[in-house]
Amino acid sequence: MELYLDSADINEIKTAFELGFLTGLTTTPTFMHRHGITDVDSTIVELSKIVPILQIEALGQTADEIVAEAHRQEALGLDRETTVYKIPISMEGVKACKRLTDEGFLVNIHLVYTLQQTYMALEAGATYVCPLVGRLQDQGTDALALVEQCVNAVNYYGYDSKIMFSSVRHVEHVRNAINIGVHTITVPWKVMQQLTENHFTEIGTKQFEDHTKLMTKRVHQVMSDQNPMVTRDASIADCLVQMTSGGFGAVSVVDNEGSAVGIFTDGDLRRLMTNGSSDPLNMKVSDLDLHVPLQVEANELLFHAQELFSERKVDELVVVSDGKVVGMLDVQDIIKA
Repeated sequence: MELYLDSADINEIKTAFELGFLTGLTTTPTFMHRHGITDVDSTIVELSKIVPILQIEALGQTADEIVAEAHRQEALGLDRETTVYKIPISMEGVKACKRLTDEGFLVNIHLVYTLQQTYMALEAGATYVCPLVGRLQDQGTDALALVEQCVNAVNYYGYDSKIMFSSVRHVEHVRNAINIGVHTITVPWKVMQQLTENHFTEIGTKQFEDHTKLMTKRVHQVMSDQNPMVTRDASIADCLVQMTSGGFGAVSVVDNEGSAVGIFTDGDLRRLMTNGSSDPLNMKVSDLDLHVPLQVEANELLFHAQELFSERKVDELVVVSDGKVVGMLDVQDIIKA
């Protein structure tokens, strides 16, 4: 099934065709008017240089006028093999279609609302026949049944024409088009952007990304550049200053060589405040019952750090390198990473 973009917005057209697999572009005078385009001819020429196949309007009250307009536009420098001339269905329109296709032009008979109109377009040799699904549904018509009838007519009678599913309003229309088996669909960019979206896909992708980072990133790559650290002779108030300035819930306690001998956490502070200690802020860290803290090497994979967080039920790990404290890893660092 061919996939066309339905637009006149130059920026989104350029973005969409970076996908690399769109068949072409359909556009209308209404789209151009909506985007403030006043020089239609120059816009058409510009678009023809951007997209593989361009479908544009060839308007006229009579077959002669429609054919003349197609020739006039071709004279702007358009390629007959990559330009499709869109003609609204009418008796004059199908007459012009037959004349143009006999000359080797590509024609899209559009604004189709009935099977009878489709039949006339097929007999006239239209390259594309284009029922407008959204507009038909706005009128309370069973548009999907009509499109299916059009596809069946092409397939049953062996016409070379392609049924184009147009006036797409939402992603469900794209699913409808696939199920019906249309030959071509033209989709606005806002809908096309949603075609790869699914909540469960997003969840699965996030899990894959998270697990890949756990197995490839190192602790030093995600830990904060802050290193909250005090020595044994520091006060509890000193600990709070270090914790607050670094945005941590803990501070490493080190000896004179920079090796970890303990850790002071916000939990330790709460316990001091509630156990009746007098003037706890002026207490020395050396007054506390310190234990060598849980440590992780700076070059360890995050996977190992995550296991420590999970198994030991802690929120911070002291990060060391060559036995010296170089930082602190918070469980939130892994989440942010």
